[in-house]
Amino acid sequence: MDIKKKYLDFEQNKRIYDSALLTFEGVDGYDVYNCSIPFTWNGKRYIYGRVERHNEWARSTVHLFEEAGKDRWKAVNGAVVYQLEDPYVAKIGGQMVLGGTHVRMKSGQIDTYYGYFYRGTDLNDLYYFTTGPDRMKDIRLVEMDGGRIGVFSRPRNGVYEDGAASAIGFAVISSLDELTADVIENAPRLRGLFGPSEWGGPNQAYFLMSGKIGVIGHMSWEDTAPDDGERLQVYVNSSFVLDPDTRDVLDFKIVGCRSCYPASVPKLSRLRNCTFTSGIVVREDGKADLYSGVCDAAEGRITIDDPFDGFGGIVGGF
Repeated sequence: MDIKKKYLDFEQNKRIYDSALLTFEGVDGYDVYNCSIPFTWNGKRYIYGRVERHNEWARSTVHLFEEAGKDRWKAVNGAVVYQLEDPYVAKIGGQMVLGGTHVRMKSGQIDTYYGYFYRGTDLNDLYYFTTGPDRMKDIRLVEMDGGRIGVFSRPRNGVYEDGAASAIGFAVISSLDELTADVIENAPRLRGLFGPSEWGGPNQAYFLMSGKIGVIGHMSWEDTAPDDGERLQVYVNSSFVLDPDTRDVLDFKIVGCRSCYPASVPKLSRLRNCTFTSGIVVREDGKADLYSGVCDAAEGRITIDDPFDGFGGIVGGF
């Protein structure tokens, strides 16, 4: 896959209907970025956000925010604060599942990191139930038909097919009690997603009426800025559809990139072309609101065509 060519083609032909940066109240002096998708729970609309000072790194916490208006969110007083990065949510068996990355420090330096998972029916009383593999981010779950649960992994500790810097694995379990580091680590890898030195992962998965799974994710590579020659980490919003029976990857495409979102100050200059995907919410008009972290310092929203059009509507979820 020539992702750079796809990126250039997308830049020339992109169709964005609306764009905004989200505002967050109750966390003055902090950035909020790399959020979960917005979700409805017990009649109220929420979002989990990664909260961190602009000039700090690996010192973030995850807070719960309640919708206060269009693209406006307010911190929920008294809500549990998690020592995590990059939160994500899934609804499985009527329970909320909250996942995120926990960074372990040693002598002031990053030692390793893990995916932590919480579950429950009360947002104020989710309990921690399992941990992902050592040094693996971007593990995602999706409820399928028959009570099955799809598990997406994102190994990035070597060189993979076609010289890629990461892979995406997929496995199926029958219960959250079966979600273990070994199951995630050994999820068979999907093929044809990455080219040489590219990496990426899933950010939100959706079970579709066709029986397939729609995945909103990110694709990444290093590039050189044309103006000053700085090495950049480029992250774009992407999507694909997985046939869970044949394991075929269908309809991969880029659905958003940095230029789609309003201007904002990046955390670091090398991240100025970075959009770390949250996921989509399908609208009543059939289009989709795509949410994404922007430059590791803000959260944005753009309105796009439904990337899974033609594969059936989304089943379940929020």
